[in-house]
Amino acid sequence: MKSYLKAMRLGRWPRSLVIFIGIGVFFLLNMGELKSLPIPVVALKLFLAFLLTWAVSTANYILNEIVDAPFDVHHPTKKNRPLVQGQIKKIPFLLIGVFLILASLSLSYIVFSSAFLLSLSALFLAGVIYNVKPIRTKDIPFLDSISESANNPIRFLIGWFTFASPTIYPPLSLLLSWWSFGNFLMIAKRLSEFRFLQEKAGIYRASLKRYSQKSMVWGMGISAGIALGGFVWFAWVFGVDYFLYLSPLIALYLVFILIKTLREKEVMEEPEGLFHHLLFTLYTSVLIFLFFLSFFVGKVD
Repeated sequence: MKSYLKAMRLGRWPRSLVIFIGIGVFFLLNMGELKSLPIPVVALKLFLAFLLTWAVSTANYILNEIVDAPFDVHHPTKKNRPLVQGQIKKIPFLLIGVFLILASLSLSYIVFSSAFLLSLSALFLAGVIYNVKPIRTKDIPFLDSISESANNPIRFLIGWFTFASPTIYPPLSLLLSWWSFGNFLMIAKRLSEFRFLQEKAGIYRASLKRYSQKSMVWGMGISAGIALGGFVWFAWVFGVDYFLYLSPLIALYLVFILIKTLREKEVMEEPEGLFHHLLFTLYTSVLIFLFFLSFFVGKVD
């Protein structure tokens, strides 16, 4: 059982916390909605939204574990994954994923709106498009990072529609910004794989055969520019003054990640690895605190 739990990559639960950004932005732009909801209702919806997002994400990791097993054997660390090592069986593992999907979508249908259900379904569909042939965008340069980072705005939408009605939509500028930031991180991950695996890179990941270090650095730069531009545009249009003041700090944050990616071959293979660096962790904590503070003191016109 321990091997099955390890293969489910439950330790990646922090990625599902992105939904709280969508929730926070919704209440920032619709303060009256928060005041009208009982605290127990808010707490229950927060918990269930996170749990369902985590469950669907886990199902996607199960799918990824299964379809990528033939490629993981060529990776120096991923070759030790439980399925590759024969420590778990494919069919029972797949059934766990099917159960998670069915249970999550069923519960979301009962508790949440149709828009929430569609967003949660989109999270699973994005995993299928990314991993499974004949589409398998994972093998197509730049489309692989774009499609994988689509999980960012999808999780944002899940959070947004946790409380928003299906007729109220989030700002497109912020969705684009969040998507581009995810793409920035995913290209950084590809660059780390490209530099770390070297001649074996194309064997492990087909898209790396048609990448170059220069093209990936350009991709990171363009993605960073779009992410920052979308964020500034959102703050300007909606009058969130304090967010505008944070934009230079965000730009410095993006530069920091770019420098770490270029200097250290393995650092972005798993983006969470950045938090092993004390300076990055401290800087991230300060940014989160400032965003949290802005939520209360910022002015929305």
